[in-house]
Amino acid sequence: MTAATRDQTPVRFDTGEAELRMKEIGGDFSIAFVRFAQGVDMSPAFKGLPDDLCTCPHWGYVLKGKIKLHTTDGSTVYSAGEAFYWAPGHAPEAVEDTEFIDFSPTAQMEAVVGHVEARMT
Repeated sequence: MTAATRDQTPVRFDTGEAELRMKEIGGDFSIAFVRFAQGVDMSPAFKGLPDDLCTCPHWGYVLKGKIKLHTTDGSTVYSAGEAFYWAPGHAPEAVEDTEFIDFSPTAQMEAVVGHVEARMT
């Protein structure tokens, strides 16, 4: 079994307004610690993926703030204290300064993060 704290988890990207820390924790799953400043919209980072949306499923918990999840079926807001499952086909937008933790299949998450990193450069 593997454990991870936010501070022990490597930073994959940090723009000052969006930070992703990610680490494989075993069983082909990774943990991610995510921070978004109010107004951060990840939609542009997913351009070029199918439907221009994140293709990775996520299971997680909102630690702080509110985040709106856009899908082809509409939008849903998740608030601090709520657990979630986000199916593939979504794009998050921070309604407030937001922090959440999620668990995702490593290979799928790596593919999406690699795409996002390439768009950031």
